[in-house]
Amino acid sequence: VAFFNELDSFANSRNLNAKNIINGVSLDQRIGSHYNNPSFGYGGYCLPKDTKQLSGSFGKVPHNIIRSTISSNHQRKQYIVDEIIKNSKGSIGIYKLSMKKDSDNFRESAILFIIKKLKYFNKELYIYEPMIKNKKFHGIDVVNDFNDFIKRSELIIANRMHSELKAHDANVFCRDIFNSN
Repeated sequence: VAFFNELDSFANSRNLNAKNIINGVSLDQRIGSHYNNPSFGYGGYCLPKDTKQLSGSFGKVPHNIIRSTISSNHQRKQYIVDEIIKNSKGSIGIYKLSMKKDSDNFRESAILFIIKKLKYFNKELYIYEPMIKNKKFHGIDVVNDFNDFIKRSELIIANRMHSELKAHDANVFCRDIFNSN
């Protein structure tokens, strides 16, 4: 996961075609294409907790890959924040908090880190998340009407692309290059 996110950051920073690069790397059968779709960073119930636990379990045994995976995930999320700041001129809409399509899980979602950082930059933020019935989430307005959300958002950030965003593609910042989880 971290490897493909870093390849995407590299390609994006140099205006290269990330999809072509990742497809080329995935031709190696030892790597394959099972899970090579970039995201804003890994999250969810298990992976963040498990990588930290595994790193701690190593104790004094060298474990550069595990530590680097954790570090890479943090760097990826910060890179995404920097790209959003660079590409935003006005209000920012956050399209859903979950890590995957059709999921109700946003615990440890990379988007939560991104929200925290964007708030630090005093960006005008809106969240579209139908699962949240409250009017605020972490002090940010929750907009449950999709059309109202679109009208308010000059830039829309989405960890995963959804069909309802396709008509607004020009205003969407998303690194989901394979349109899959």
